[in-house]
Amino acid sequence: MPRDEAYDALEHKVMALRQNSRTGDERQTMSEVFDDDTILGIYKLMKAGVIDTLEYPVSTGKEGNVFAARDPKGKMVALKIYRTSNATFNRIASYIEGDKRFRGLSGSKRKIIMAWASKEFRNLQRMYEAGVNVPKPLRFHRNMVVMRYIGTQKAPAPLLKDVVVDDPDEVYEDLLEQMRLTYQEAGLVHADLSEYNILYYRRKAFIIDVGQAVLVDHANAKDFLYRDIDNVNRFFRSRGVDIKDREDIFKDITEMEE
Repeated sequence: MPRDEAYDALEHKVMALRQNSRTGDERQTMSEVFDDDTILGIYKLMKAGVIDTLEYPVSTGKEGNVFAARDPKGKMVALKIYRTSNATFNRIASYIEGDKRFRGLSGSKRKIIMAWASKEFRNLQRMYEAGVNVPKPLRFHRNMVVMRYIGTQKAPAPLLKDVVVDDPDEVYEDLLEQMRLTYQEAGLVHADLSEYNILYYRRKAFIIDVGQAVLVDHANAKDFLYRDIDNVNRFFRSRGVDIKDREDIFKDITEMEE
């Protein structure tokens, strides 16, 4: 185990994050997130110049936690850590098993989780290069993904569900276009899109949590896309938007222009 100033500072920060957890469940989650292998992985990202300091927790998700961090130049980045001790492991495994990019993958739970982190990174790359509003992917290592931080110095961008949108009609149309780009240019379906997986920042929607996104030739891609459309329509209908017909949206998203 390395012992230098950077590693000691990291250990102190992790200890503080554990101590600042308010409930027993939160402390248990922090212990699951920061196991010895993950702390060593963060240290390696620090030595590689990807991150410099760990700042504060941003969110706790079904499979992992997101933390604000800074790179050596002081710029904010987001560090997503997938818990290797995970109650939703079976859900993760089912998405990977249906993805031809991970055909033949087998092994320990930790190996599957690392494949999931790789999958999120690759999906982010495909979507970012296709022009979709997602956090720019920077690096992945084992069970961690480093990406651009969306938000201010003081706080991360809020989820779409938690804000009053300036122009909901405009954001609705933009999200439908993001879904079309995801399908036609990135070759993916998000497969879990809702107001819980969309950030709202500077009057724009940013799609996040893309680990479960599947290739368009996935056996369940059509059903996943319909579910995404229904979720987006349900949310914006609740915000007073005159929504489009789901079949019309499906055709707009999936039918390639000549």
